[in-house]
Amino acid sequence: MDIRNIAIIAHVDHGKTTLVDAMLKQGGVFRSNEHVQDRVMDSMDQERERGITIQAKNCSYSYKGVKTNIVDTPGHADFGGEVERILGMVDGACLLVDASEGPLPQTRFVLRKALDQNLKIIVVINKIDRPDARVQEVENEIFDLFIDLEATDEQMNYKMVYCVARNGIAFKELPDLSTVKDAKGDLSDLFETILQEVPSPNFSEDAPLSLLVSNVGHSDFLGRLAIGRVLQGILHQNERILVVGEGDKKQQLRLQDVMVFEGLNQVRADKVMAGDIAILAGIEDVNIGDTVTNIETPVIQKRITIEPPAVHMSFIVNTSPYAGKEGKVLLSREMIDRLFKETQRNVSIRFEETGSSDTFKVYGRGELQLSVLIETIRREGFELAVGKPTAVLKVINGETMEPIELASVDIPEEHFGAVSELMHQRKGVMRNMVNKGSGRVRLEYDIPARGLIGFRSNFLTITRGTGILNSLFLEYGPFRGETPERTSGAIVSDRLGDTVTYGLFGLEPRGKLFVGPNVPVYEGMVIGEHSRDNDLWVNCCREKKLTNVRASGTDEMIQLRPPLQFSLEQALEWIRDDELVEVTPKSFRMRKRILKQNMQPKKK
Repeated sequence: MDIRNIAIIAHVDHGKTTLVDAMLKQGGVFRSNEHVQDRVMDSMDQERERGITIQAKNCSYSYKGVKTNIVDTPGHADFGGEVERILGMVDGACLLVDASEGPLPQTRFVLRKALDQNLKIIVVINKIDRPDARVQEVENEIFDLFIDLEATDEQMNYKMVYCVARNGIAFKELPDLSTVKDAKGDLSDLFETILQEVPSPNFSEDAPLSLLVSNVGHSDFLGRLAIGRVLQGILHQNERILVVGEGDKKQQLRLQDVMVFEGLNQVRADKVMAGDIAILAGIEDVNIGDTVTNIETPVIQKRITIEPPAVHMSFIVNTSPYAGKEGKVLLSREMIDRLFKETQRNVSIRFEETGSSDTFKVYGRGELQLSVLIETIRREGFELAVGKPTAVLKVINGETMEPIELASVDIPEEHFGAVSELMHQRKGVMRNMVNKGSGRVRLEYDIPARGLIGFRSNFLTITRGTGILNSLFLEYGPFRGETPERTSGAIVSDRLGDTVTYGLFGLEPRGKLFVGPNVPVYEGMVIGEHSRDNDLWVNCCREKKLTNVRASGTDEMIQLRPPLQFSLEQALEWIRDDELVEVTPKSFRMRKRILKQNMQPKKK
């Protein structure tokens, strides 16, 4: 069989996974009567809950006797490391762009990486049935983006396909947009374009075996799995191989099993030819970037390199009075093992130990990536406390440099002034402004990464939930000075116990509460946001004292306002440097870093 290897790359929510669904359904992967859930490639719980792709995944379909391996990649900037490591497995890429939103920051990032790899690009304009679709303008914006990224003449000669991924139809020529909603058809135009434009792998099967590991997986029966494309040679079942790891570490072993992708399944194969993607079992000590090759004539590939992390966060062993009541895993040794395991699977995450035995520093691309990691290990039974995300600073030639992000903001025109002022306070500099003429305006800012920490909640409040914010790492630039933190203080419990309606009712005029009645609290736990800039230590467990004139049922009429409920990301945005978020399998709690009231440092 002939082979094609392609990646689906795009900005978040432009329809990558929906398009892959349609390609698999029309590629004969599923039976005609088989029930298939939407976004079948988003198999992780968090992917379905958040509505985004987090991990790159492989699958395949067959069309006209040609097997096509597909890699579905994440669209959020925080998971850009998944895109970078996976592009070495493919020869072409479908760049998906929304017909209304056009190219956004992550579109620029993934396209730049694809052009650096000299992949054959097919531009797919999706959602052409949207009422606000502006296909001609988006075509021009894509052309300008290719020029801006200094694409070669050959790369500029890309093919364009128009599609409605949700309906599973594609067109080589732009159809009449007024009739596209009722149009009938399939994805054959897209399948044909892939066959014609994406080259088949061009490697010698007689050359020595060489495979670069681009992904790792796990099987309950086979253990750790190594996934990568056979760059040259032929990989045989039960073959003895050489695995070359980081630092020129070498190990010789015999493969336990060799498989390939057929649809969504992994199927055993006697041999895998050059150009196909293989799954190898029997290599327990294998990481992303390792090379699998012949023992007699080894051919070692260059290791995968990715963009540096932009933020870091402290992971601390849980020391609260309620530690161990909700989780099963609390020891620092177990946390080290879990974080090390994550760095083996995710090349854009790294961690280092600090001077304290119970504190570790974890580096990542952004808040979302780190919060996904925290949520993952929380569901595995871990308890831990995490600090505020902090930008990674560097000293270059004696000057302090910080990561600068390219932030794209899409807002209604009436919020332009308020958002501009907020961006200016956080040291943002406007680069571009585009007015679509539809009542909305798109702004682009250079802004320090630390300026975006805690920004999203304020942004949504100002725009009343109508604003769209996307950001992408741009470069390291000179330190731009201090940015404003949260201006309000915290309401903090001064004792251990359960909250009482009577005690909370007396605190409502002081600020916004995060807890309701009958909630376990402890000394140093944050229970609300103070209306002033100082911290307020309170007794939220106070009960009404009995008197000889007290009537029964007096407290039954007390009505409390509903408490504010924070998600993990909102809690990480809200806290200050002297505060932590306690994470357990059942709850999130905000707390002071130092729990005792009489041990708090004096405010200057």
